[in-house]
Amino acid sequence: MHFYTYDGSFEGLLTVVFEVFERKAWPSQIGKEGEAPAGLFAQHYYIPTDEAKATRVWQGLGKKLSKSAWENVYKAYLWEQPGFEMLIFQFVQLVFTSKQEGIEENFAEPCVQKMAQVGKQMFREAHRMEAFIRFQRTQDGLYVAPISPDFNVLPLVIPHFEKRYADQPWLIYDVRRQYGAYHDKEQVQLVSLENAPQGLRKGQLSQEILTEVEPLYQQLWQAYFDHVNIPERKNKKLHQRHMPKRYWKYLTEKQPRLQTHQPIQNKQVPGHQFRLGG
Repeated sequence: MHFYTYDGSFEGLLTVVFEVFERKAWPSQIGKEGEAPAGLFAQHYYIPTDEAKATRVWQGLGKKLSKSAWENVYKAYLWEQPGFEMLIFQFVQLVFTSKQEGIEENFAEPCVQKMAQVGKQMFREAHRMEAFIRFQRTQDGLYVAPISPDFNVLPLVIPHFEKRYADQPWLIYDVRRQYGAYHDKEQVQLVSLENAPQGLRKGQLSQEILTEVEPLYQQLWQAYFDHVNIPERKNKKLHQRHMPKRYWKYLTEKQPRLQTHQPIQNKQVPGHQFRLGG
């Protein structure tokens, strides 16, 4: 039994794949550094990340797979569910050792079928994030959106928001995994906050750090949502299927209705675009 560990990065996992083929010592388990092997007598190998080896594996897969199947390998890494490392290895092993053309479509192979399922799950979760992300504007002009997806889809949604809000600074922060994507109007960087803004982990920022008019914009959006929601056509089951409850704490329209000191019609509202995903 061979137990391989790595630093947790995608490049590290690809390096493990390279080393396994080099040694021809097939793994019984692959895990992050610090994880205990499943078997008492398993031989443990820690594989340090090697960018050159990882690149060779990644480019090799790109030559043998369609673009979607190739991307699914990375999506399976972001999937993060138990056993994802061995799933990726089994799929990669099949791709590199099979003489069959179009191996990615051979759904008689369990790993091929599972990889396709994972790709669909990741696509669905990323699509929901693009639709359900709600930004809140802070006093320093930064638009902040907390998220807590089931899977690690933040890297998959960055291009959508980078293109859509290219002229604005924003931060999309995954509160479950404690890292985020920060856009400074020129480029996106992955960041981890030591001192997260108050309320970020709960999904709604503290009023003290928001702009003075942000609560009004939220109230306007809630009023719009209530206006287009026709009670006679309400279908609770269908609504929850398209908008699962686990996302509600991050949605402005699902928060308690805000109270302002003056009616909306008496407020002078400067030009503003709602920062809505979707």
